[in-house]
Amino acid sequence: MNTRDGIPTYRELLERQDAPPGSSWGIFGTADQLGTLNFIGPDQVRDAVGLVRRGAVFNLDYPLNTFVPPPAGTRPATVHRIFANNPNHRDDWLDSFYLQSTSQIDGLRHIRHPRYGFYGGVPDEDIAEETPALGIQTVAQRGIVARGVLLDLARHFTDRGTPLDPAGNYMITPADLDAAAAAQNVEFRPGDVLLLRVGWAPYWLNEVGEEDRHAFRTRIQHPGLVQSPEMIEWLWDHRFAMVASDDLGVEAHPVNPHSGLIDPDEPPPERGVVHNGMMHRPLIALLGLFLGELWNLEALAEDCHADRTYEFMLTAKPLNLIGGVGSPPNAMAIK
Repeated sequence: MNTRDGIPTYRELLERQDAPPGSSWGIFGTADQLGTLNFIGPDQVRDAVGLVRRGAVFNLDYPLNTFVPPPAGTRPATVHRIFANNPNHRDDWLDSFYLQSTSQIDGLRHIRHPRYGFYGGVPDEDIAEETPALGIQTVAQRGIVARGVLLDLARHFTDRGTPLDPAGNYMITPADLDAAAAAQNVEFRPGDVLLLRVGWAPYWLNEVGEEDRHAFRTRIQHPGLVQSPEMIEWLWDHRFAMVASDDLGVEAHPVNPHSGLIDPDEPPPERGVVHNGMMHRPLIALLGLFLGELWNLEALAEDCHADRTYEFMLTAKPLNLIGGVGSPPNAMAIK
C-alpha cells in the first residue's frame, strides 16, 4: 500500500503524534462522523451499480428475533404489538426493540477505546440518547451503496480439507483471507464492503439445541478473525468501507491471548461478551471501521458459488435514529 492518494498506511498511522497512534482521527476531516465509509465516493457508487447484470436480489438480514434467546445473553426478545382504532384499521409498535439483537451494523458509538475514548475524540458525555455525535443516523442519511465482495470462508476451508468448526475457536489469519480471495478470484478495491461467510449463523440456528445454547452463553466460543496487529493492518490497508460476517462478532472468541490488545487489569463484565482484547476497540474507536454481525449470507453464497462471481452491488440503509448505537442493516446484494 502507498499514500499517493493521501491516505496513510496503517504503519504510518502507528507513527502519529498528532492523534492516538494507530488512529485515523482527522484523516477524513476534523469533524468526521463517517469513518471508513469515506472510502465510498461517487466513483465507487457508479462502479457498484455497474455490477448489476441479472437483476438478482438477495436479502442479507435475518428477521427480528431470529437469535432468541440471544447468544450474547444481554438482549431479550422484541415484542411486536398490533392495534386498531376501528375495524378497518391496523397499526403497530415494538417493545424491547434491541437494535443489535439480530443482523446488525455496529456504529461508531458502539465501542470506545479504553485509553483514547470514542472515535474522533468525541467526549463521553456526548454519547447519550438523542444526541447526534457518531449516531447511526449519519449512516442512514448517507446510505451505503458500494461494491460488495464475499469471501466464502466456510466453503474454502472445506474445499481445502480443513473444515471450520463453528463450535471451535479457529482464528482466521490475513493469509487465510488472501488464500480464499485467490481461490475465488476476488480482487479488492478501496471502498469495498467485505462480507465473510464463516457458517456460524446457520450452525447456531439449525444445529445447536437449547441446552448447548445456554452453555454457550456462559462461555462464548466461536471462530472468527484473529486479533492481531497484522489483521488490523490488513483491514485498514485494503481500505474497506465496512466488514460484515455471519458470525456473532466478526472476531474469534475467546480472543487471541497473544495479540497485545488485552488489559490484564480490566475486570470482566457481569454478563455478555468480554470485549477486553477484541479488535472492536481499535477498529471502531480508532480507525472508524463499521462492522456488521450475524448477516444472512447463505443464499448469496450459493449463488456466488454457482456463477463464480463474488462481487455485487451492496446496499444498506440503517434506521434514521438520532443517536443510535447500531441498527439492523436493511442490506441487500444485487447481481
